[in-house]
Amino acid sequence: MPRQLWKGAIRFGLVHVPVSLYPAEERQELSFTMLDKRDMAPVGYKRYNKNTGDEVAYEDIVKGYEVEKGQFVTLEKEDFKKANVEATQTVDIVGFVGNHDIPPYFLESPYYLAPDKHGDKGYALLREVLDKQNKWAVATVVIRTRQHIAVVYARDNVLVLNTLRYQNELKPVTFASFRSVGTSRPFTGFSSFW
Repeated sequence: MPRQLWKGAIRFGLVHVPVSLYPAEERQELSFTMLDKRDMAPVGYKRYNKNTGDEVAYEDIVKGYEVEKGQFVTLEKEDFKKANVEATQTVDIVGFVGNHDIPPYFLESPYYLAPDKHGDKGYALLREVLDKQNKWAVATVVIRTRQHIAVVYARDNVLVLNTLRYQNELKPVTFASFRSVGTSRPFTGFSSFW
C-alpha cells in the first residue's frame, strides 16, 4: 500500500467529501554517488565564496534572489514563514471544465484520492458525475508546503488529482526551422491556455 500524504476533504459549495491523498507515480530515477577512486569514500560538496575561494560556514549563508545582474534581495527565515501557505488538507474545487479543455502538457504530478470514513457516497457521486459529464474539476490544493492549481477527474473507479503547470513554466517553442506538418508556415507556438 502506498504511503498516505494526508487525510482531508474535497470541498465545493456545501459539499464536503472526506478523502486521503496518495502519490500515484513512482519515479525510477538512476542516481550516482561521487566517490574518491583511491579509497571509494563518498565525495562531499564544499560551500565556498566564489569571489575569494574561501570556505563559508553554514551560519554565514543567506538566501537571495537576483533581481538584476549582481544585485540581490536577501530573504530571512521569517520571510519564508510569512509567504508559506497554510496546509489546509483540502481540495477546494473552484470550477469545472470539459475533459479536453486542458492540454496534456499542463499536467504535472498525479495523486490518487481515496474515500475516507463516511465519504464513500459523496466520493462515488462526484466520480460518476465527472465521468458521465466528461468533466474535470479545477481545484486548489496544498501538498507539503506548496499551493497548486490542480484538476480532479475520474479514472476507472478512482478520483485522480493531477497538479498543473502554469503557462510560464513551459518553455516557448523556438525551433527556427521547424515547420508545421502539412503546411509551409513556420510553427509559431502553442496558443495560450491561461
